[in-house]
Amino acid sequence: MSEKESTLNILVVDDDPNIAQLLKIYLEKEGYAVTVEGRGDTALARFRSAPFHLILLDVMLPGVDGWQVLREIRQSSKVPIIMLTAKDETFDKVLGLELGADDYITKPFEPKEVIARVKAVLRRFTPEETVRESTPGGRTLSFPGLTISLDTYEVTYSGKPVEMPPKELEVLYFLAEHQNRVFTREQLLEQVWGFDFFGDSRTVDVHIKRLREKLVGCESYGWQIKTVWGVGYKFEVKS
Repeated sequence: MSEKESTLNILVVDDDPNIAQLLKIYLEKEGYAVTVEGRGDTALARFRSAPFHLILLDVMLPGVDGWQVLREIRQSSKVPIIMLTAKDETFDKVLGLELGADDYITKPFEPKEVIARVKAVLRRFTPEETVRESTPGGRTLSFPGLTISLDTYEVTYSGKPVEMPPKELEVLYFLAEHQNRVFTREQLLEQVWGFDFFGDSRTVDVHIKRLREKLVGCESYGWQIKTVWGVGYKFEVKS
């Protein structure tokens, strides 16, 4: 690992000391600096007192649960967050994605998979990218009735601002940037989330569903997010 990567700070939040210690050992072997917290309230306090590049966040926590921790962090930060959940249920995954989580991992997990996901998510949030995203001027797309900005992470539809978690906005921006081109779910996972496909395309489907709910009536403007059956999705613009 390069010197730049070795300085990345990761916050592990899990009330199971065995899991937390296991993650700490594997992450430190990869050169990351790791801080461990076992409660949601102390994790929030730690986050507010020191900078972190990524958070591994358990759902079931004493003090404040993982969902509330995620909500509060997202009010002020776009730091990458990977949820750890013992429930392999669609509801939990959908809720995490809607609240702004960048990925989720179901327990029990293989430490090597966690490391792979951590590296993949971090590749999308290098310091250079952070600086570039905070500099106004170049990454705004406009269509009839729709404006998408990656500089400010804002979407305006039909003249009104639309609240979107970061990943929803990034999916919309990516598809719109490549209008009329079809992308498979696997391609969208790789391009937007930045990691190789691990076997659950529902992540993409959930985001597309939520986008369509927020962009109702977009066909009247001459564009839409269209399903290409058996292939994937595209941002279709009528000529």
